[in-house]
Amino acid sequence: MLVKLMNLLRACWRPSSNRHARTGSDVTGRQDGLLWYKDAGQHVNGEFSMAVVQANNLLEDQCQIESGPLSFLDSGPYGTFVGVYDGHGGPETACYINDHLFQNLKRFASEQNAMSADVLKKAYEATEDGFFSIVTKQWPVKPQIAAVGSCCLVGVICGGMLYVANVGDSRVVLGKHVKATGEVLAVQLSAEHNVSIASVRKELQSMHPEDRHIVVLKHNVWRVKGLIQVCILYLRTIYSFQILLELSSHGPARYNSLSKIFFGTGRC
Repeated sequence: MLVKLMNLLRACWRPSSNRHARTGSDVTGRQDGLLWYKDAGQHVNGEFSMAVVQANNLLEDQCQIESGPLSFLDSGPYGTFVGVYDGHGGPETACYINDHLFQNLKRFASEQNAMSADVLKKAYEATEDGFFSIVTKQWPVKPQIAAVGSCCLVGVICGGMLYVANVGDSRVVLGKHVKATGEVLAVQLSAEHNVSIASVRKELQSMHPEDRHIVVLKHNVWRVKGLIQVCILYLRTIYSFQILLELSSHGPARYNSLSKIFFGTGRC
């Protein structure tokens, strides 16, 4: 199991093979029991560090850092892509996202010859549709495939902008240095989609007034349909839905069934 974990985590850092990408000397990172970590590495926008702790016997989560071209064009754009995929019920969804989301982003960035919130939106939609087609095909022989899912948290740095997209209850937190005190202030940049939050429960109930059991208090824990706390996963297991958007904290939004993605942009 530890060998498989190490092989997975070595693949988390995949620098591009061109002059715009830089790698640190400690490519594979270090291991301490069930903890894997990399103290410092280089990407096109600066330095990064990362760590993963295995909590389950079967590792259901995936992560990746891609640095270099964000499209298939020599002209770029160039930047850094960070993805964290918190799998649920099995590793299938998180693995699929890890293999396809960034490639989809590069495809749409190539079409638009730029990085944008719309590119990120389309990459999310294409990845979700791709996995849903696999579930549809495998359902007759592998019905348990419909019980897996994943949160999907992405940050992209490109052209002095930070793009954030989130499905689920993972968090993007910005560390802001306060010169006056020397402390680092934690600023949350993403919205969470977990029915333990009263406003999220209220939103789901307003979206599904016909379903009295859309949110159920089970064993002292609020759950969607009595099954799971996270109300938005990368798989349409409870209701068939399309991925929806909220472009920036004050941008346009539309809702359909259970799904909402928070997209934000900020100047780096």
